[in-house]
Amino acid sequence: MLVAQKDLRIELRSKVALNQVVPFALLVLVLFGFALDADRASLTNFTPGLYWVAILLASVLAVHRSVGLEAGEGAREGLLLSGMRPESVYLGKTLALIAQILVVALMMLGGVVILYEAPVDDGLLLVAALFGAVLGVGAAGTLYGALLGGQRARETVLPILLLPVLSPVLIAATRAFGDAMGTVATDGWQWTGLLFGFGAIYLALGVVSHGVLMEEN
Repeated sequence: MLVAQKDLRIELRSKVALNQVVPFALLVLVLFGFALDADRASLTNFTPGLYWVAILLASVLAVHRSVGLEAGEGAREGLLLSGMRPESVYLGKTLALIAQILVVALMMLGGVVILYEAPVDDGLLLVAALFGAVLGVGAAGTLYGALLGGQRARETVLPILLLPVLSPVLIAATRAFGDAMGTVATDGWQWTGLLFGFGAIYLALGVVSHGVLMEEN
């Protein structure tokens, strides 16, 4: 909780998510809308996929920001010397990242409802899938951020490594949202279960390996 509070307090003061990540994500949605505006039916059908592509791209920026908080002024070394357990550091940074991505995702959800006129047939499924997907993105993002934290080229390498790993989240969240919005005839709850399973796997991997990654970087 101390690590999560630290990251969120810094974010509240800097407002990077509100001033940079959210506008970027909304701009991506607007560009998608311009590209498909001539075909409203296709835009409605593709809304779940377009929404989650925009979320994943915005999440890369949020992960960069989370990693950057420990990059300067000996912050990473301070965490190592504090006596705090590595898994606590991982879970704290994951919690903070999840909170930031969740804010972006909720604001983006309002954006697709307004810009794309997206219908919502099952609100409970929509919310459950949203939380499951954000859990997976936050857990994987923190893990790969720790993996590349000490690398000079992390700004370019991180998207190359992280986005393919998040492809199961993109697929499952798109299917679940398609069911919740009535655009795809599928069992959205099964896809939501896969989202939570993916998140649990990456949480476990992060808890086990975060200490080694911190020391190596």
